[in-house]
Amino acid sequence: MQHASDRFWTQICMRGASRPRTDHRLRVCVSSGGSLKDDDSGDHDQDNSSPKDGEKEKNEEEEKDSNTTKRKVAVPGAGEHPLQYNYTFWYSRRTPGRPTSTQSYEQNIKQIGSFASVEQFWRFYSHMIRPGDLTGHSDFHLFKEGIKPMWEDDANKSGGKWIIRLRKGLASRCWENLILAILGEQFMVGEEICGAVVSVRFQEDIISIWNKTASDQATTARIRDTLRRVLNLPPNTIMEYKTHTDSIKAWEDFHGLVNASGGR
Repeated sequence: MQHASDRFWTQICMRGASRPRTDHRLRVCVSSGGSLKDDDSGDHDQDNSSPKDGEKEKNEEEEKDSNTTKRKVAVPGAGEHPLQYNYTFWYSRRTPGRPTSTQSYEQNIKQIGSFASVEQFWRFYSHMIRPGDLTGHSDFHLFKEGIKPMWEDDANKSGGKWIIRLRKGLASRCWENLILAILGEQFMVGEEICGAVVSVRFQEDIISIWNKTASDQATTARIRDTLRRVLNLPPNTIMEYKTHTDSIKAWEDFHGLVNASGGR
């Protein structure tokens, strides 16, 4: 773990890093659509796919896994300032009312790219659309490299997330403050932080931060308190902690009721 002085230096360096010219390919990537997930960050919707669709999805998933293994691990460039952990940006979007299964949700998460240094982070972030400028049901995810933004991922399955619902207009500032705090190791909980999500919705926006061990109350409390500080939240702000096990059970119970009633 970095010393406090190192974390402070990282924050200053990140805010002062030079920003390169726009790479329009990033704009294309983060503007791509797809049927994705439920209103709560990380939740899945119902699947209406046919057996043939399932076979096609399986083949596409195998191809995707093959392509994923070919990705190179991000490494700091010469003279760059390395982060303590490598991270990956993801993007997801779905049409409201268009349901998905766990499998199709995983297939439709768009990986923007991975980075290992302060400078590489800014190359991505400075050209990404800000959450406040997104439309529809859209999500940005920032997770440690190798961890998918899914409940079922090995790094996430025993964990949970703090959820904060924001009024419209606050998402961009809160998201930037949150990811800078994560990259700058301000939470001081070792390897517990898995990632964070900002979910843009019609009536509100949602910020969440995921950790590995839901049963570790001391860690979840420290994450909560740090989150309040870095987001400068009012004392009366409602913060909900939800385990991924509970999220999965709620999802399964809901879809069991829908299927039993013959709903689609």
